[in-house]
Amino acid sequence: MKPLELDKEKILEYQQNRLPYLMIDYATEVIPGISAKGFKELPEDEWFFKVHWKNDPNMPGMLQVEAMVQMSALSILCLPNNKGKVMYLISADKLQFKKKIIPKNRLLIETKVKTFQRGIAQFEAKGMIKNELACRGEFKLILPDELEKYRLKK
Repeated sequence: MKPLELDKEKILEYQQNRLPYLMIDYATEVIPGISAKGFKELPEDEWFFKVHWKNDPNMPGMLQVEAMVQMSALSILCLPNNKGKVMYLISADKLQFKKKIIPKNRLLIETKVKTFQRGIAQFEAKGMIKNELACRGEFKLILPDELEKYRLKK
């Protein structure tokens, strides 16, 4: 499948998160079913910097996870017939937070599909700041519409 490039407007067509909880700004390369790469710009006025922490603003770890999960989901949501569907996080493993993410950073996110079977996808993802590893993790997401096809009928 041909790689896709998605600006914020196109990202909003493929997935359900909306501002202020949309944690990705641009997908530079989505290879449906394989991988997704892109970034989140972190301007000084980003909403979470105002509350986390007063004298030491940084991106909360769980929002770093959410950014990696949203980018991961794009690789499945860009497959035929998945546009606009919902994916849910069901597990997160091997999470690591290596570098503080602060205002004016650009979080580069790279994700890879490890498996996708019967509506369950496993991913590995990492976030980079200035070519240094900032965060990483492994995630399992479900696509309920696909999962429903395999439910036993009563």
